[in-house]
Amino acid sequence: MSAAPGDVEKGAAAADTGAAAKDGAPAGEGVVGAVVRRWRRQDLLDKSGSALRAAAWALSLLAFVVMGANDHGDWKQFDNYEEYRYVVAIGVLAFIYTTLQLVRHGVRLTGGQDLQGKVPLLVDFAGDQVTAYLLMSAVSAAIPITNRMREGSDNVFTDSSAASISMAFLAFVCLALSALVSGFKLAKQTYI
Repeated sequence: MSAAPGDVEKGAAAADTGAAAKDGAPAGEGVVGAVVRRWRRQDLLDKSGSALRAAAWALSLLAFVVMGANDHGDWKQFDNYEEYRYVVAIGVLAFIYTTLQLVRHGVRLTGGQDLQGKVPLLVDFAGDQVTAYLLMSAVSAAIPITNRMREGSDNVFTDSSAASISMAFLAFVCLALSALVSGFKLAKQTYI
């Protein structure tokens, strides 16, 4: 028989007030209280990692859709420039990675089976870092050509390119923060 989370929290509160009354320690410092706080922190880390990946999913989708739709005839076609094709390719890759990660985390949060041991933490950490690096690489490749084009003529093609680059950069920020969360979870992993 397992206790519901609410029962555990009530038990923690009762144990904490009892401990405070006995030895004068501040409330919330009992063993049960520490366990409950750890569970809450772990739940917050799981949710924040998923939220950051969801934001990266939406932003990478926008990045490659906006750039892919950036076709205005003559020289104003994204596929004439390898830097812009690179932004599209990395945007698609980031979209696929974040989709798979969100599905995996959704299955795990709904009680399904996940990878065993430290493997899921390593997959999260390495995948987030590699994908974030690739997004930054695509952004840094596309910015110089966009700036040169904007000096000559500022039009809907350069505006769309700049918007796509901005979305890719924001996706990078989300995945970089997700990599920090994954790294923290990996560092705090118990080896028991």
